[in-house]
Amino acid sequence: MDLTLLKKPSACLPIVMSVAALALVAGCLALYGIPPAGADEGAVAHTWQLLMGCQLPLIAYFAWKWLRRTPRQAALILALQAAAGVAALAPVYLLHL
Repeated sequence: MDLTLLKKPSACLPIVMSVAALALVAGCLALYGIPPAGADEGAVAHTWQLLMGCQLPLIAYFAWKWLRRTPRQAALILALQAAAGVAALAPVYLLHL
């Protein structure tokens, strides 16, 4: 399995951003616990939203550029990006943050 394409910024940045979003949520939960229902969104929530939203154009660019050239390798990296995104979304969805 050749993952040399993972060295491209458009391939690795969305994964890094998802991991950062997950770490942000985990750190906030570790420090402050689960916020009460109806609590106002803070800086952590807005930063998480920016991290998750800003990676969408990067993923689209990666898919547009690399799926035509190396479809098998690009599909594997897109799957990694999707898995990282789901991992970052899971605590927010499951804990109703």
